[in-house]
Amino acid sequence: MSFEPVIGLEVHVHLKTASKLFCRCPVRYGTDPNHQVCPVCLALPGALPVLNRRAVELAVRMGLAVGGSVNPRSVFARKNYFYPDLPKGYQISQFEEPLVSGGAVPVALDGAEPREIRLTRIHMEEDAGKSVHGEWERADESHMDLNRAGVPLIEIVSEPEIRSSAEASAFLRSLRAILRYAGVSDADMEKGQMRCDVNLSLRREGSDTLGTRTETKNLNSFRSVEGAIAAEMARQAEVLDEGGEVVQATMLFDAERGTTHVMRIKENSDDYRYFPDPDLIPLDLDPEWIHEVRAALPELPESRRARFESELGLSAGDARTLTESRTLADFFEAASAAHGSARTVANWLVRDVASILKEREGSIEDSALEADAFAALLGLVDEARVTARSAREILEVLVEQGGDPEALVRERGLEAVSDAGVLESAADAVLAENPEMIERWRGGDKKVLNFLMGQVMRQTAGKADPAAVREILARKMES
Repeated sequence: MSFEPVIGLEVHVHLKTASKLFCRCPVRYGTDPNHQVCPVCLALPGALPVLNRRAVELAVRMGLAVGGSVNPRSVFARKNYFYPDLPKGYQISQFEEPLVSGGAVPVALDGAEPREIRLTRIHMEEDAGKSVHGEWERADESHMDLNRAGVPLIEIVSEPEIRSSAEASAFLRSLRAILRYAGVSDADMEKGQMRCDVNLSLRREGSDTLGTRTETKNLNSFRSVEGAIAAEMARQAEVLDEGGEVVQATMLFDAERGTTHVMRIKENSDDYRYFPDPDLIPLDLDPEWIHEVRAALPELPESRRARFESELGLSAGDARTLTESRTLADFFEAASAAHGSARTVANWLVRDVASILKEREGSIEDSALEADAFAALLGLVDEARVTARSAREILEVLVEQGGDPEALVRERGLEAVSDAGVLESAADAVLAENPEMIERWRGGDKKVLNFLMGQVMRQTAGKADPAAVREILARKMES
């Protein structure tokens, strides 16, 4: 029997602050274990939390960026459970009165109409520490790194409106772009700055009755989210096909085997014994301050995408690619302003620059390419001072180490051959070596021109202007 998935995501995001949520300990990545801790994040007796204003501002900014309603009053609560990496034995979070209600994230899949996935809420909480297994002297030992304990998080909870692993991945990519555009988080999944829990149930196709859901925890890549959804769908479908019942549980995903397995039988919210934290007063926000945060928001990905299409004439695909990263979109606009043709810049970015970056497994953020130098290089192509082939060679150098395109062209002897006498001579030599091609041309086989152009380009070491070579060859064969 056929089933369809009902999927909701809970996304935990580190806010881009200099210090933790309730103390002054720095937030840094890659430092020695347990070197960014204090009595507050170690939960020593008598230590009291003090709320980080910057963290609240970033959480509000995200709520506004997704069109949510920022609640003037929210309450911090204690979520009670015990794990080795949670020193207090409870987590400070928000429950009944979150910071943000509602909102939506735009999602676009190839071949499908763009739509929005609604959000239930965004609330603030602190992160727990990290369990490290078998990385020191003994493989059977576990250690606790509490540097991450107390790092400020927002938890973004979607409605159960996602219907496939591809849509879940698209949701997360869109969400990450908004987080980065708004300056809320770097959302680097490799550093644990963005982690995802997948709530999933199956129901019979055409049925409105929801099945029993499971929650797969701590997924830290788009691939693992897609893999976990596929694995859990297969597991639940097998249980239901055999006449069994899915048990509400917390699951873990084994990426190597492509399977999910039960970690523990799932608790409900009652099991956490939420109650307002007596050490923190309710968070009351001034509406004027919320307005100031809204006014400081930058142009967001969806708005920028639409503008690139309507004002600059880009295709939907190119506009989407160029707005995936705020840095790339800024680079594109700066280069377009310097060069004058947004379409030309977009073509080179989406095709050539993207290809070079992919080979280097890098991004525009960590390349040495500057917008003005890129625009200058395209200008040399427009003026036929370098060929497109030579420009790609220069482009690789600019991406790797930067520099002045014109100087690089001179240093490498890549100036285009535009002397009519040189090109005429090269064309005559190629035609003399390939008389049969002339007959084929006159017989209607126009494709031979590409072969002959290649031969001329070879003779000129790829420096000849292709348009000039094409015109010369065609004229000579016609006469």
